Amino acid sequence: MTGLVHSVCVREGGGVPKLPLREARVGAEGIEGDKKRGARRAVIIYSLERIEGLREEGHPVVAPGSLGENILVEGLEWDSLAVGDRLRIGDALIELTGATAPCHIIADQFQDEDSGRVDHGLNPGWSRWCAAVLKEAVVTPGDAVSLVLS
Repeated sequence: MTGLVHSVCVREGGGVPKLPLREARVGAEGIEGDKKRGARRAVIIYSLERIEGLREEGHPVVAPGSLGENILVEGLEWDSLAVGDRLRIGDALIELTGATAPCHIIADQFQDEDSGRVDHGLNPGWSRWCAAVLKEAVVTPGDAVSLVLS
């Protein structure tokens, strides 16, 4: 399974929308310029195809960075991802540590203000993922993304 980085987004101090950068250093504590959330939640990753799907469902303001993701990828089989999966993103290596629980901060991105649409328990395959960084590197849009088989 392979894909590409669509965008790398941060927001100093946290919150949304996260804004796109031309490149960003992905480190063990998070992406440079973004709020630090701890090693097991260093990076939030999401799917461009899921954002497009949400827009098609009638959530027109959902856009890259608006759901708090740091790295937006395209071309991965999103429903097949699971805790423990490792992804090589350019020269970086991350490990998925858990589905990201939706919060009130992103509620206004949804037509009905129900961020549960991206809750893994309610809608498997539609959640964002938290990840730990196993190998630090600079990541840029266009970098290859691949599932690392163990």
